[in-house]
Amino acid sequence: MSIPQTTDGTTQLEPLKITPDDPRYLAVIDKRFNKRFAASPDYIRLVSSTEQVMAAVEDAVREGLRLAVTSGGHCLEGFVSDPEVRVIIDVSPMKRIYHDVERSAVAVEAGATVGETFKALFDNWGVVLPLGEYPGIGMGGHVPGGAFGFLCRQLGLAVDYLYAVEVVTVGPDGRAIPVIATREISDPHRELWWAHTGGGAGNFGVVTCYWFRAPGAFGDDPAKLLPRAPESITTFKAEWEWRDIDAASFLQLLRNHGSWCERNSSADSSYASLWTLLEVHRRQFGKIIIRGVSTADADAGRQVDELLAALSEGLPAPGGRELARMSWLEFALDPFPDLFGMPPGGVSVKVKDALLKKRLNDRQVGVAYEHLTRSDLDVMGGMLGFASYGGWVNTVAADATASAQREAILDMACTTGWLDPREEAANLAWVRAFHADLFADSGGVPVPDEACDGAFINHPDTDLADPAFNTSGVPWHTLYYQAGYPRLQLVKARWDPRDVFRHALSIRAA
Repeated sequence: MSIPQTTDGTTQLEPLKITPDDPRYLAVIDKRFNKRFAASPDYIRLVSSTEQVMAAVEDAVREGLRLAVTSGGHCLEGFVSDPEVRVIIDVSPMKRIYHDVERSAVAVEAGATVGETFKALFDNWGVVLPLGEYPGIGMGGHVPGGAFGFLCRQLGLAVDYLYAVEVVTVGPDGRAIPVIATREISDPHRELWWAHTGGGAGNFGVVTCYWFRAPGAFGDDPAKLLPRAPESITTFKAEWEWRDIDAASFLQLLRNHGSWCERNSSADSSYASLWTLLEVHRRQFGKIIIRGVSTADADAGRQVDELLAALSEGLPAPGGRELARMSWLEFALDPFPDLFGMPPGGVSVKVKDALLKKRLNDRQVGVAYEHLTRSDLDVMGGMLGFASYGGWVNTVAADATASAQREAILDMACTTGWLDPREEAANLAWVRAFHADLFADSGGVPVPDEACDGAFINHPDTDLADPAFNTSGVPWHTLYYQAGYPRLQLVKARWDPRDVFRHALSIRAA
């Protein structure tokens, strides 16, 4: 690991300490994606190396101050912006991306963003990882939760390519210990690697670096260590007007969409190269939108036509059809600007996630229609989203990584967003009631069964740990980790015996 230099060329051994009277303090605090939560730590440590992370962690432990780590600031819950957190360690200066000859892998430091990683991989070696959709997400927190994106159906999860991880842990004596854990069977630290393939961020230590290499890849050429980037990307978008949709046609649309996903979510499907997002906005928004991404090059237009025909069976065809072809990097660095654009000052959000093995049943579709058309609450930002999943993701055994959900075909989310703090209560009431009614047959939550595959820890929802919202009798950790939770507990006990790294949904030691 390199040790950073100051502007005069001398070695900087201590991490920067930023207090509330420093203008950089607000810059770190305000980069959080979800404005529903606000942090107010005693100070922030801006770190540029593993050694600086170790110093920052040891200082916080010695001072008895609760710490949290941030990279891109995209946590959907208040894990970093927690009133009990008194120190935030910001790893965003750690951005090196390079070929590690010794490990025959591509190294990515934890402060790099998804977009920076996409660009470096493409520019230097013409390769890609199936990372998340938004380029501003930090790699530090993204990868440990599994990490899926536009290419997941074709390439799987990003953690399926994780070869090694460096983690600064804390021993029983309070000393910071850097550990490199690999997927090698002979590695005595292998369980720590496994825990970072879906166990979620903020549980075991501070990640400083990842090394990626495709299973079975070898050699000195970094261009052969990861999948080749797509030759091109074709995006599409089409929409239905809500005024043309009644309860019967809504049921038909969601049946059509769910059935298409059930038929076309195997790894050998000719549609594995097509990722889609169905955005069922509330009626007051005016539109229901289908959009997506294809890597099928010349066949992309045919894929889109066939998809739209299947979704429109028994319904009017959607309007406003848009089709565009571009390079992978052009798309990856600015995907769907109308979807990811944020107003000045950002938004407050609540996301309630579920991974589905089957389409919603007719009762659930009726629930969705009711909540998306109800007029007693003014919730303009409410939406039910369906991102296509499955494909290559489901070729990996459930216990091969800590990402246990390997049978899902859809990632569904009830979401809402608001600008005015006075609108929070109405938005939370709407999205919570919606989600609870969808899963009324299983205690208000997506219990893993023949229809559901639980929930995704990168889309955390603290309601799942609250008996007021989860009446299933199934604990939150089963929803996220299924049978892998006891194994994660053992990793927690081994590598974080003092429970230094914790939050509302963190792993509890066995």
